[in-house]
Amino acid sequence: MDAVVVGSGPNGLAGAITLARAGLAVRVYEQASTVGGGTRSAELTLPGFRHDVCSAAHPLALASPFMQTVDLARHGVHFRHAPYPFAHPLDGGRAGIVHRDVNATAADLGRSAAAYEKLMGPVVRDWKQVVPQVLAPLRPPVPVHRWPALTRLGLRSAMPASWITRRLEDDRAAAIIAGCAAHPNLPLAALPTGPFGVLLALLAHAVGWPVVEGGSQGIADGLVAELETLGGEVVVDTEVTDLRQLPAAKIILLDVAPTALPRLAPGRLPASYLRWLRGYKYGSGVCKIDYALAGPVPWTNEEVRRAGTVHLGGTWQEIAASERDTAAGRHPQRPYALTVQPGTADPTRAPAGQDTFWAYCHVPNGSAVDMSPQVDAQIERFAPGFGDLVLARQVTTAAEEQVYNPNYVGGDISTGATTVRQLLLRPTPQWDPYPTPITATYLCSSATPPGPGVHGMCGYHAARSALRRELGIELR
Repeated sequence: MDAVVVGSGPNGLAGAITLARAGLAVRVYEQASTVGGGTRSAELTLPGFRHDVCSAAHPLALASPFMQTVDLARHGVHFRHAPYPFAHPLDGGRAGIVHRDVNATAADLGRSAAAYEKLMGPVVRDWKQVVPQVLAPLRPPVPVHRWPALTRLGLRSAMPASWITRRLEDDRAAAIIAGCAAHPNLPLAALPTGPFGVLLALLAHAVGWPVVEGGSQGIADGLVAELETLGGEVVVDTEVTDLRQLPAAKIILLDVAPTALPRLAPGRLPASYLRWLRGYKYGSGVCKIDYALAGPVPWTNEEVRRAGTVHLGGTWQEIAASERDTAAGRHPQRPYALTVQPGTADPTRAPAGQDTFWAYCHVPNGSAVDMSPQVDAQIERFAPGFGDLVLARQVTTAAEEQVYNPNYVGGDISTGATTVRQLLLRPTPQWDPYPTPITATYLCSSATPPGPGVHGMCGYHAARSALRRELGIELR
């Protein structure tokens, strides 16, 4: 083979497609019996109820420059949008409702209407300049034409989310930003939470937070179909435990966690590189619950019933307390929970009149604690009667997440803590972060820039680096 890829997550498949487009013969090896990594779907609870095993809502799949080069619709992949991208219920039946339109969202936010429009309006208008740069490797040069948009983004978000939320007087507006900012599993006082919160809200307005009809597995299947049209192939049920198992190739891409590399290449890494890999930090884990429901979630606020994603946790102060607990190694009793109700956009996920529901909360890394009682209580808090609808549930603890996907070390679905240091030096302090000391071998997982998300850009950038370094091919 000209090129070999280990791992069939979105990044591995994106890297494989990029190499195949350059004319290389490519083979992908996957240890599981199905492709997809973080984009698999399966009947986890009852027959006829199709659940997303990991990722569920996909704004980055629509915004990604790489994904935009793949005609996924041609391969049967259809993104479906709920009436509202996401919502954040509060006690008393109140809720922050995020519309695709910034002004429509702001109009419902009382005293924070003008502040929300000022925060989000300019960056949403700039999104086609902002997002490609956010999804690029974190090194200069930055194209000159993007500087004004990036400056506006920086002026609005380059501070912790806790600082941004304090400036929003209406608790619904503050909760909207806090719910987004809590995605990266960090205390809201941590610096990256501000940019994360604004970016995710930006994506809701710019492209939406869609689900995939039939399940997230469709993204992986569509990428495999694209690879096969280019002559590439995928081999499943093949665990690679040593790189010497692989056929000789001009380029090897590894969609694996950095700490897996020493096991794959025993005795082949210099001591300095090993020290950096050993110092690579993983963040909090997640405890995930998949529900089969007798009907839609009975949210007290009727508008929340029309949202695709629902952030639970109450006020921004409550969310901040939950994330502080997790970061300190404690299991929060009133956790922040990220939930998705696919049936608002895709009724094919469950038998007629019934529904699936997807939820996770943050827990200390490696936790084996079942957090479903606490998550159930948070759902019931904003949707009384929810428990009466539950037909079945499957709980996956943080420790079990790593069994499902070895890249999720300790249940960290981001494949590495998203701290400032690790965003800038991910996974090691190299100008080009993708090559390893092993000849023609490159990392391409979410541990490399630009980091986590179903966007394929880690694989795309790694493949470009490999083509340039190994074959002198410069892709534009």
